[in-house]
Amino acid sequence: MIKQFLMTSIFFYAILIFAGCTANLTEPEINFEPPVYVEEMPSKEDKQDFASTGSIFGQGDNPLFSDHKAMHVNDIVRVVISENATSTNTGAKSLSENDSTTLGGGAFTSAGINPTVDSAVSKLNALAGVGFSSNTSNSFGGKGSATKDASFTTTVSARIVKVLQNGNYYISGKREILVDDQKQIIQISGVIRPYDINQLNGITSAQMSEAKILYKIEGDVDRATKQGWGTKIIKAVWPF
Repeated sequence: MIKQFLMTSIFFYAILIFAGCTANLTEPEINFEPPVYVEEMPSKEDKQDFASTGSIFGQGDNPLFSDHKAMHVNDIVRVVISENATSTNTGAKSLSENDSTTLGGGAFTSAGINPTVDSAVSKLNALAGVGFSSNTSNSFGGKGSATKDASFTTTVSARIVKVLQNGNYYISGKREILVDDQKQIIQISGVIRPYDINQLNGITSAQMSEAKILYKIEGDVDRATKQGWGTKIIKAVWPF
């Protein structure tokens, strides 16, 4: 008995520890390690090459006349996220049903020749002439409405991850802000056309195809507005 009790207690505490580790009770942090692609990319070596020919206005890393838009893999594009969602839904439904049923008893008649038969028929009618009636009324009325008006505006810098065969760019970017143990995470990805990038090397989220935008907050405020893991488990298995 003692061994079984100890095994049950260890199993119970192991569940609690595991649940506590997965309940996001730790304070949010930001990892300042550089991304993997930065580590994998070799550093640029400075070379002094005085044998280059051509116009003096088109040489070097920053020529006088050049397009400063993002054009190559790992170049940076400034994405202006401006999303507005407005919707109004109204629905109404009304049902009505009336049922009426009447059931009358049978009636017997005689030829009126034999008094005994007449008497028997009268007694039989007294027993069989029982009527039944019913009336049912059912009605239902439902009405609902929903209104949504949301807007989200911010700016995120994304990098070109891949240049597609048709010349379009697949970009991906992420921004994390940690203020007073409240962490804001904004992440975006999608496909853009190089022709849509403006003179300031920017593009709007409306010009992105397959756009995916994520915005979430981690910290005490986020935990206070969510149900605990225990409540979620109970609701998931509770059949009523």
